[in-house]
Amino acid sequence: MNKWFKSGTPWIWMTGGAVSLSLVAVLGLLLMIGWRGLTYFWPHTIYEWQLSTPEGERYTVIGEIHDREQVPVAQLRGAGLALEGVTKESLTRYLVKTGNREFVPLDFRWILETDIISRSEPADLAVIERSHNGNFYGYVERVLENGSSVAGDTHEQLISRIARVDELNERMETLQKGDIGSINHQLERLRLKQRGLELDGELTDDALADIRAREETLRADYRVLEKELFALREQARRDSVIVRDMRGQEVTISLGEVLDVAWPNNMSLLAQSGHWFTAIGKFVSSDPREANTEGGVFPAIFGTVFMVILMAIIVTPLGVVAAIYLHEYAGKNSLTRVIRIAVINLAGVPSIVYGVFGLGFFVYMLGGSLDRLFYPEALPSPTFGSPGVLWSALTLAILTLPVVIVSTEEGLSRIPTSVRQGSLALGATKAETLWRIIIPMASPAIMTGLILAIARAAGEVAPLMLVGVVKLAPNLPVDGNFPYLHLDRKFMHLGFHIYDVGFQSPNVEAARPLVYATSFLLVTVIVGLNLTAIGIRNHLREKFRSLDQ
Repeated sequence: MNKWFKSGTPWIWMTGGAVSLSLVAVLGLLLMIGWRGLTYFWPHTIYEWQLSTPEGERYTVIGEIHDREQVPVAQLRGAGLALEGVTKESLTRYLVKTGNREFVPLDFRWILETDIISRSEPADLAVIERSHNGNFYGYVERVLENGSSVAGDTHEQLISRIARVDELNERMETLQKGDIGSINHQLERLRLKQRGLELDGELTDDALADIRAREETLRADYRVLEKELFALREQARRDSVIVRDMRGQEVTISLGEVLDVAWPNNMSLLAQSGHWFTAIGKFVSSDPREANTEGGVFPAIFGTVFMVILMAIIVTPLGVVAAIYLHEYAGKNSLTRVIRIAVINLAGVPSIVYGVFGLGFFVYMLGGSLDRLFYPEALPSPTFGSPGVLWSALTLAILTLPVVIVSTEEGLSRIPTSVRQGSLALGATKAETLWRIIIPMASPAIMTGLILAIARAAGEVAPLMLVGVVKLAPNLPVDGNFPYLHLDRKFMHLGFHIYDVGFQSPNVEAARPLVYATSFLLVTVIVGLNLTAIGIRNHLREKFRSLDQ
């Protein structure tokens, strides 16, 4: 036994077991998050319950089961429920999403199994997704055009007219974010130009007349586009649908606010799968609604990826240059050792401290100075003196800088000294040796540092809350208006979106599945970014493999 322990075999098995357990735990966590998040988009069965109150009154509830749990009978009786004749130790209660938010106090309610008289799954029960007030559940009675009933199959008429409204909504969105947004941007630039001329004392009558003429031309174009936009809105409001809800009343819903309609109880497995993929596509590609509890997360995906790429562009040259100086040029003395210790210790500083530093130095000091020097006409409204994507990227670049420096130094230290001496002996300068031989050979290590930096930065939330991320950003940092790349704008982030939906949402039950869905999406984005960096690293490793021989 002693010989077996001394051979080191037990420690090998112990290490392998620990690694295996860690992998199983990580994969199990990811599977749980993925399952809870992706099942949210599956079309759930819509039930119609006949219920009774303790007083014997009967009423109807229509909705989908969101959750269920076992509740001890003693706990229910302690809460004041009589439950006469109940002999079970526990009862099942269902959390039902009823929607129809404008007609009921809450769009989620608990239903106890003792209150259920009957439960059915009518095939013609519809779920209508709306741009406001969440889903609406009920029976589609008829479709109206300009207030008159439309002949033909109700389901087909409704689907075709929703497709028509979707096309109109896309045209309106393109008009608002494209031509109208461009005119507003140009008007704002003219206002700032006039203010700048006033500050410089160069606002002559001719210059003012030119600005006024250009403003009038833009406003004339705006009125034409505004008229077109109103006409599109009027066309979108032409049709409506009458739905009978769980109260038994007919409700008229304008198709201008209807995004989709489905009859889940009447779907085949193939139709359910198609609806599931469509719902995921909408989640990834659309904007959020209803305080982030409805809609999609495209701005958050774009903001996360854009910020991480900008951070990588900033941190890579800084980290590589610092590592090259420390390893190739700095002397082997106590000062260099202190600098290395400081770099390593920076990796242990809490991320919120970096956020405070970014807010104080980048936003207030550097950004405020840029505003006073280059954008005085915009003051007191800040341009760069306000949290934005640039300051977020710089803050995270400093946060991840130690990782890149340490990884690059490790790569440089593995390159044999004979390679450097051979290059110098052949007549190359030290700079040429570094640029043509040392850096290419160390590029896989540089990419490893970048991979670790991306993994760290993509999931950070605390510093971003101080230097740029917001709950809802009306405009992306990239658009069609000059200079096209707006680094001063605030942005949305998947990590902050998870925090906001999970802890700041006014509708906790509706937000809970989105927490899992967004978490799974964040993990997917991080894995995608890392796989891209790993692919580049492997390509560089193969490309410069001959230099190692």
